[in-house]
Amino acid sequence: MPASRWAVLRSGDCACTAHPVRVCSAYVTEMEGDERQVRVFDEMSKYGYEQLIFAADEVSGLRAVIAIHNTTLGPALGGCRMWPYESEEEAVIDALRLARGMTYKSSAAGLDLGGGKAVIIGDPRKDKSEVLLRAFGRFVDTLGGRYITAEDVGIRGEDVEIIHMETQHVVGLPSGPGAGGDPSPVTAYGVIRGITACLEETFGESSFSGRRVAVQGVGNVGYSIVKHLAQQGATVYAADVFEERVDAVVKEFDVQSIPVDEIYDVECDIFCPCALGGVINKETVERLRCKIVAGSANNQLKEEGYANILEDLGILYAPDYVINAGGVINVAEELYGYDRERALRKAGAIYDRIKSVIETAKQKRISPHEAASHLAEERIAKIGGIHRIYVPE
Repeated sequence: MPASRWAVLRSGDCACTAHPVRVCSAYVTEMEGDERQVRVFDEMSKYGYEQLIFAADEVSGLRAVIAIHNTTLGPALGGCRMWPYESEEEAVIDALRLARGMTYKSSAAGLDLGGGKAVIIGDPRKDKSEVLLRAFGRFVDTLGGRYITAEDVGIRGEDVEIIHMETQHVVGLPSGPGAGGDPSPVTAYGVIRGITACLEETFGESSFSGRRVAVQGVGNVGYSIVKHLAQQGATVYAADVFEERVDAVVKEFDVQSIPVDEIYDVECDIFCPCALGGVINKETVERLRCKIVAGSANNQLKEEGYANILEDLGILYAPDYVINAGGVINVAEELYGYDRERALRKAGAIYDRIKSVIETAKQKRISPHEAASHLAEERIAKIGGIHRIYVPE
């Protein structure tokens, strides 16, 4: 029996078909001989997931997973990530965690949207192609608008345009009528506003001048954050698995390059994770030499319990789905008629939301992560409650 604890039913083993891309509902079973076995349907029930779907297409080589967590507030919105996952299990776990985070993010941002996420298994630098992206777009279209996709790690604006050739259920288009363009600057602006709130809470002032910031990941959002920090007089340390990205910001903004594995050990005021999730874990949490953890990455905590550990270490954690909501705010604007100024204004309000989270945490003597969850869940419950009222069509 395979070492992985997931056995995934591929489309070729299933009679159900939809368009050229064959689709089947998630069918995952527990494998034997693993100390930490996970039953997918138990996990879905525990955390309120609605749907987990797999897609595979032999022609394009597509292998994708879409997770829909909660659609109480509206259709599930969440980007598509393309990454060379080491296993199908890892891809499924990532999709599930990211989808749940999107539910909380949309709720915390005051949006009438639910949470979903897609992942494509593959190296975006080698495996991405027009036919693969179009196959994914057709797959999204089979869901009839229950899930709206967008860009994420490994997917760029031009890729979104290709996906759009096969489905209308996509946002984050770089150009054209109603297009919001690159959401990265809006995401970065929201993160900076959130960090400002954290600075005021921790140091009693909002200035970045002289502050030391360790930025993990300098892709689209990380680059914009580094640019702002450097312009405001901060000392910036940067690390990224792609060395050319670090070389670019070192040359342009005179930041200090740090090896990827050493970024956690940098003595700084702010640790700013802007890459993949799960970076606050048992191997890294006690290595941190900062007062604030605040960045654009999703699912920064490997497990939710690390929020309490950060609290015990005297580190203020800005809940990721609150501080990084600028991106979803920006792309959601496309659904209502895009306006960049309005998007930036809404992203700027992340400052107030972080302040509210911190104040709630202090009042209830809980971690900011738990406080943010309470606020997001409360809104979902209240809005869900009024949906019991029948409205005739």
